[in-house]
Parts: sequence; C-alpha cells; structure tokens
Amino acid sequence: MQSSLDALKSILDADCLLTDNDSLQQYGKDWTNNYSISPLAIAFPKTTDQVAEIVRWANKNQVALVPSGGRTGLSGGAVASNHELVVAFDKMNQIENFEQSTQQVTCQAGVITEQLQQFAMDNDLYYPVDFASSGSSQIGGNIATNAGGIKVIRYGLTRDWVMGLTVVTGKGDILNLNSGLIKNATGFDLRHLFIGSEGILGFITEATIKLTRQPTSLTVLLLAIPELEKVKTLLNLFQKDIELTAFEFFSDKAMEKVMKHHNLPRPVESEAPFYCLLEFDATSEEIIERALSCFESGLEDEAILNGVMSQSQQQADELWKYREYISETISSRKPYKNDIAVTPDKVSDFLHKVDSIVSEHYPAFEVIWFGHIGDGNLHLNILAPEDMEYKDFISACEKVNPLIFSELQKMGGSISAEHGVGLLKKPYLSYSRSEQEIAYMQGIKLAFDPNNIMNPGKVF
Repeated sequence: MQSSLDALKSILDADCLLTDNDSLQQYGKDWTNNYSISPLAIAFPKTTDQVAEIVRWANKNQVALVPSGGRTGLSGGAVASNHELVVAFDKMNQIENFEQSTQQVTCQAGVITEQLQQFAMDNDLYYPVDFASSGSSQIGGNIATNAGGIKVIRYGLTRDWVMGLTVVTGKGDILNLNSGLIKNATGFDLRHLFIGSEGILGFITEATIKLTRQPTSLTVLLLAIPELEKVKTLLNLFQKDIELTAFEFFSDKAMEKVMKHHNLPRPVESEAPFYCLLEFDATSEEIIERALSCFESGLEDEAILNGVMSQSQQQADELWKYREYISETISSRKPYKNDIAVTPDKVSDFLHKVDSIVSEHYPAFEVIWFGHIGDGNLHLNILAPEDMEYKDFISACEKVNPLIFSELQKMGGSISAEHGVGLLKKPYLSYSRSEQEIAYMQGIKLAFDPNNIMNPGKVF
C-alpha cells in the first residue's frame, strides 16, 4: 500500500496527501458523532483531471473513496470508517467564470456556500439557497445532498439552481452534463442523477449555478401561535395574499433555550407553545398592507396570540436569530436528529403522532421541534439526558425510529428531507422507497461505479 500511496503522490501537487492522525480525524468525518473514524489518507485534488486520476488509481488498487466537502453533513455520508481514501475538495475552491447576460456562474466543488452568496451580491444578484452551515458547507456537498434550507418555499432546492455539472464517475470518466443550457431535449439529463446522489455514483468537481435578482426589502414577522393546528391556517392565510420567502416553525422549548443561551429578550409579549417566522420581500407599501391585513385576520380568528414585524434589515436579522440559533444552542446536548418531511397539510397530524410516540416510550426525554413548515420539512431533536450514557441514548432513540417512520410511511413522507441517507438513515430507506425503487437505484450505481469504490456502504 505504501508504494501505491507513493504513486498517488505523483498525481497530486506537493503537500496534497496527508496521513497524520490529526488530519485523518479531521477530514474523515462529518457532524455526526456516533461512527468510528479510520481513513487511509486524505487527498486534496486541485483539478477535475486530478480527481479522475485518483479514481483510476482507486480502481487499480481496489481502494474505496469517500468525498469530503465542508463536513457539515448530519447523516454520516462523509464518514470514512474502513480505511478509505478521503477526497477532500477544499483546494478546489475557485469561481471560474461568470456570464452577466445569463446570470450563471461556474465554480469548483469546494467553493463555500457563503462565498458564492457574496459573489452574487457583489454582482447585484442573489443565490437564495441558504441554511445555518452556509459559512462552511461547500457547493459540491450541497449538490450531492440536494440541500434545501430556509427559503425553499419561494426559491426551491439546490436542484433548481444547477444548470450544469462536471462529474467524475466511478470508472474515472469525466462527464460534462448540460453545460448551462436552459433547453436541452437530448435524452436523459444525467445531471439530475448526480444531484442528491451523495457521492455514490461519482464526484462532482464543477457546477454551473444560475443566480437571480436580489430581494429589495426582506421583512420578517414573528408570530406567537396558540396551538399547532393554527400553523396550517396561517400558512394558507398568508400565502393567499403574499409570496413568502420563508415560513419557519419552532416550539416554545426551542425559543426558551435560544433566549437563555444567547441572552436574547423575548421577542413578543405573549408566551405561546409554538412560534412561526415568516419572511417576504416588501417591495411596496401595498404588500406591507396585505401582510398587516393577514395579521389582523389571524388575531381575529385566534390563530395568532401576538406578533412583531421588522422595520429594518437589522431588526429582521435580529428576529431570525430566534430560529437560526436553535441548532447551535442545543448542540452541546448531542441531540438525536430526525430530518423528515410530509406534505404541509399533514404536518400537524404528524407532529401530534410523533409527540405521542416519544412521550409514551421515553417520557424523560426532552424534544425540540423546529422546521421549514412551508415545505413540510420538520426537524425532530431528542436531547440526550445529561446523566445517560450516550451509546444508551442512541440505542433508545433507534428503537423509536421504526414507530416514527411507520407513521411517516402511512403519510407518504420522507425519512430524510434534506440531510441525505448516508449511514444514519440507511437502515430505514425502505420506509420511503419501495423494493423496486431501491433495486433500480442499485442498478444505476452499478452502471456508474462497477467496482463499488465510490462512497461504498452509504445510502444502501
């Protein structure tokens, strides 16, 4: 193997192959905490050609490969536990081309999400895919998991912004997919096979991303809600008159923890079991008046207890903290996370069923709910009791999963809305995908990766 690694060094630039233990531990994992880390080495390619040579080397030497982007994943999709070579895209971080006329930008896979967002702003444009890890997640990883985030209700998923891809397949072939075309009716659009594929077909090395116009006056409403059923009522009420850019939901327990941890004041006078945060682009006084009219209707119908509307961008940013700070606030409690989705009309019923399941089986566990209610994406966070061994806590949560996922299956939902399958959700894939679907997926992987070297053991 040492001679093989020496051959790999000749493919890469100097100092782009690391084998020290600190690097192995840093680059061989993502944000999940419950997997052992044991990669062979960490490779840092700088070009698509180097990635292709790495893949060919891996096929020749029968070495498995694991992709590593910003390592912000929550499903174990970037974990290297079995002496795989980790291919880290940190050095493929260049924005390579920008066409003002088409509002398309081509960048390497290692470009940080926030870097692309800033590039768009510098050119008076907007990249709307946004989430808590935008400061460290990479574009390639976003595409490989079809990342969603907080603005899906208005702008859609990562998939909706990818106009072209350059990928390296499991055979080491380089494919240029769609090349930024708006219209292309020439058979299968293989670009969409790689979006959300979690690196099991091949590695994304470059992407052509479309941008859009900047919103001019993003305004936030934070509402106190008396009961869960009113969330659907409010979503329908506001969507009827306003084009929302976000519609978020969180529980009172989430609110209390954020206020305590960050020393924030209570944003509205009324305490409530649930809160909603709405965002919209107030491009005119008419839109503001419509929003206020909806708010007043909500008060009259007792769907809203109280609320506050931002009067400036600074105030909007301050209100967003109550939602965006939740994950960071509870991270020290090592929450067991379930990232799940149902259609928005089924959210209330599903939340009630899951609360009932957790309360019945684990009454001592603390549950924190939040999510992107406008697209039916819910984040269930069960907090580890401080006096309980973490492995026992994980085991207990895994026993509840089949009960939760059975309810999800009945409602036609997804076991993973935006975090991917990876290792964490792999045992439960059949709750969202039929036996026939999984067989076709396995057949597709075999076509692109016949030697099973691309992120093996993930998804299925």
